[in-house]
Amino acid sequence: MSGGRLSANLMHFARMLRRAGLPVGPAEMLAAQQAITLVDLGSRAQVRTALRASMIHRHEHADLFDHAFALFWRDPEAGKAAAAIAALGPQKPPERAPPGARRLAEAMQHGREQPPKVEERQEVDATFTVSANERLQTMDFEAMSADEIAEAKREIRKLTLPLDARRTRRRRPDPSGPHIDLRATIRQSLRHGGEIFDIEATRRVTRPPPLVVLCDISGSMSRYAQILLHFLHAVANDRDRVSTFLFGTRLSNITRQLRHRDAEVAFEMVAASVPDWSGGTRIGEALATFNRAWARRVLGQGAVVLLVTDGLDRDGAHGLAENMERLHKSCSRLIWLNPLLRWDGFEPRSQGIRAMLPHVDEFRPVHNLASLRALVATLSRPASRGEMERWRLAA
Repeated sequence: MSGGRLSANLMHFARMLRRAGLPVGPAEMLAAQQAITLVDLGSRAQVRTALRASMIHRHEHADLFDHAFALFWRDPEAGKAAAAIAALGPQKPPERAPPGARRLAEAMQHGREQPPKVEERQEVDATFTVSANERLQTMDFEAMSADEIAEAKREIRKLTLPLDARRTRRRRPDPSGPHIDLRATIRQSLRHGGEIFDIEATRRVTRPPPLVVLCDISGSMSRYAQILLHFLHAVANDRDRVSTFLFGTRLSNITRQLRHRDAEVAFEMVAASVPDWSGGTRIGEALATFNRAWARRVLGQGAVVLLVTDGLDRDGAHGLAENMERLHKSCSRLIWLNPLLRWDGFEPRSQGIRAMLPHVDEFRPVHNLASLRALVATLSRPASRGEMERWRLAA
């Protein structure tokens, strides 16, 4: 960061963050330039902290920013040390790349001159191949690039969530209704001196049941929660009686924030009100808080509950079975969406998963667009008990 090129490097760094999907604009760039004048440029930690505080505003962007900072502002001494270690011989296999690594790699390569490619005429057999749209449907959210995530968000906004309309206790006036409204009939007759000229009738109101979503935002679920928030925002703005809660180490009600029509404004409000993004997971404690403070308010009239979590509880499933049982008895249908089901060899081994399985009506994956479409298609059908029996026996 020497040689009088600091401002230009900051501009290129901000552009790379924007290409990677972070909302970094001119205001963040000006704030970053002012922030680094207040810290010691010789301290890498101070510079990283100053840039992170001035350029990002959402908890879920912190990991991606740290990875981008390490790639862009590389430490020459660390590179020499890595080269010396590599020269000693084969080492242990590298760890799995963190989420967003593919997007950052594409952002780093953007704008670099590529060698000209020689166009060769090739004949391609397109038999049994899939289109880009079909490939997007089955791609894991965690493996998507920035452009693919943007396209997935557009596809998610096209989804509509159907739920069977159910009769409620409320009634509305209907001349052809099956129920006679004696009180309205007498009230109407008073306008004509007590003469009854017509019989007032009513009909029961039918409406979809309330939808309640409990979404895990811990470190292992943050990548999926970011994309599922777009789905929940679309659902909350498409229908009424939708309640959304996020939980990690605590429970946060974001129903009011998601009702904002502008998605970016809604997500900024969510980020400001949720302090435990990408932290630990206390599923049992979060469900206990929900059952105690919110269940009676939002679980009436045959509510459907979507529980989005991988079931990995840091408290060792303490109190989880009891709270899951109470939640199951408070709603008409409890659907557990777990991204771990994307693995063919998945088995319910952890204590949290084994404690939760006996108290759910459906156990479904949620890791790509195809799984979301399957969820939408099955919500209007009754639960499959045979599939749940298989999982309960496996647990």
